[in-house]
Amino acid sequence: MYTLAAQAGGGLSLGVLLVVYALIFGGFYFIFIRPQRKEQKRMQAMISEMEVGDTVLTTSGFYGVIIDITDDDIIVEFGNNKNCRIPMQKAAVSQIEKASAE
Repeated sequence: MYTLAAQAGGGLSLGVLLVVYALIFGGFYFIFIRPQRKEQKRMQAMISEMEVGDTVLTTSGFYGVIIDITDDDIIVEFGNNKNCRIPMQKAAVSQIEKASAE
């Protein structure tokens, strides 16, 4: 008892539904995924530019100076005490301040 117009209307609502889903997923991409990838690229670039003598801020909030760099780890000296040297992963660095060229 369905007419041809009723069947065409059902197809139209499916098309509208697909467009709405595409807009929702596109919105999620631009709101969540894209900024996260941009931040990951920034962090990788920052980590790759680390040098001995740079001042770093760790994710735990400590300031220190890089003394040695290996593939995945760095050794950071904290404070004026030369005995306070802690090895840590490069990923634990949240900010880097380059050593001034004097």
